Amino acid sequence: MNEFAARVPNAICGWVTLLLVYRIGLRLHDRSFAWIWVLAWLGSFLPHAYFRSGLIDPWFNLFFFCGLYGFIEFRWQFLTRQSRVSYWRKYRSLVIGGGLLGLAILTEGIAAYLVAVLVLALYWARYRFTGRGYMKHLVVFSAASLFLPTLWLGVEASLHGFDFTRIFLAGQSTIFSIPERTNGEIWGASLLLLFLGGLPVSIFALPNLWGDRQPIDEVLESDTLAACQRSDLVTWMQLVLWTSLVLFGIAPTKMAHFASLGFFPITYLGAVTVWRAIRWDVRPRLVALLLPILLLLVGLAAAFLPWLMQNPVWRGRFFSDTPFSAAALEAEVGWSASQGLPGLILIGALIAGLYFWRNERPWLAAQTVFGGGAIFTKLALMFFACNVEGHTQRAAVEFYKNKRGEPCAIHPSGFESYAPLFYAQTHPDILPQKDYFVAKTGVQDSLIRQPGFRELYHKNGFVFFEK
Repeated sequence: MNEFAARVPNAICGWVTLLLVYRIGLRLHDRSFAWIWVLAWLGSFLPHAYFRSGLIDPWFNLFFFCGLYGFIEFRWQFLTRQSRVSYWRKYRSLVIGGGLLGLAILTEGIAAYLVAVLVLALYWARYRFTGRGYMKHLVVFSAASLFLPTLWLGVEASLHGFDFTRIFLAGQSTIFSIPERTNGEIWGASLLLLFLGGLPVSIFALPNLWGDRQPIDEVLESDTLAACQRSDLVTWMQLVLWTSLVLFGIAPTKMAHFASLGFFPITYLGAVTVWRAIRWDVRPRLVALLLPILLLLVGLAAAFLPWLMQNPVWRGRFFSDTPFSAAALEAEVGWSASQGLPGLILIGALIAGLYFWRNERPWLAAQTVFGGGAIFTKLALMFFACNVEGHTQRAAVEFYKNKRGEPCAIHPSGFESYAPLFYAQTHPDILPQKDYFVAKTGVQDSLIRQPGFRELYHKNGFVFFEK
């Protein structure tokens, strides 16, 4: 399997996500909102970039959202249905939603169920634990969501014994453990990553982070049921966002990347702000204030980064705070001034979008800002990602590729990485004839003192040993 094949599943996930949000937006709002929500996904930095990565998080987020939305849709139908229907038609949204949440559990573990139950409990508590049949529906939803993981673990145990099941459950029990704080660790770094990585839609989402400020014209002009469902979905999205932020953003947990669960709610809440600006001319001042400041900073940083990396003195001042980073900066990477183009495009889109926003043309503003964000993300991945990889891990990747096909085991020392498994394609069933160890500059002393270890060479911040 090559790099392209590793990213194809997430590309498919991206298309499914865009079709899904378009369908939900069209059903609950209108066609313009559906397109705004799609643009919010395409034009925001990390939500877009995740679909171009090899991470498993996009599928986890999709399964989690679909599972929770199945519960939401069921409750809406349950509370508004008047005619008698069959048991399956009555409970299918709940059961299918639970099954999709079960796929999220299989994707990244029991944290999916714990977060979902916490969100459901908070929603119930918000209405003072009232609601006809809510507890019964929560039990059915839980049973449906735990069925697939239980079945899978049962089949695995029956075929291969309980060793894997025991290790899996032991690993799940440490998901929310808080490690000792290390030097330089920033509390709330994932929260900042979600806010800055979610630009520009995160700025549009800020007015809707708490409560639902439906304009009076929206309430009067909309169908009562549709308006209630929209307001209810805003509440659900707020609960998901705040739950993911508190659990995985503020606390320095081992699973901080779960903060990407906030991509669905943050894009929805941002799309709501733009939609209300289009339909009812409600344009929060906060958006006009923060949008130019933050996007201008990001655009300028991206425009000047290639120049900074071409200057050894300045790049050393900003990035060489450890022996590894200082050595990694010595890698021969082709930085050029033309690679600052993504930053200039983002600044241009910001200027045009801000002009449209302040001149009461929010639809054009949204198209311009999100379109610029999409182009910026695509070009930034093309120009910056390869160069950053050249500094941070290319020397190690070259070593792994050179060992492909050799009966050996490669052990990263002092850091965690799955790169040896992917690039060297080592097989756990083959008895290794040699052991190689890879360490970063500055922490290799422990290996040097080990008997039988021989240093092969060092390159760009990595030191390679043979045993």
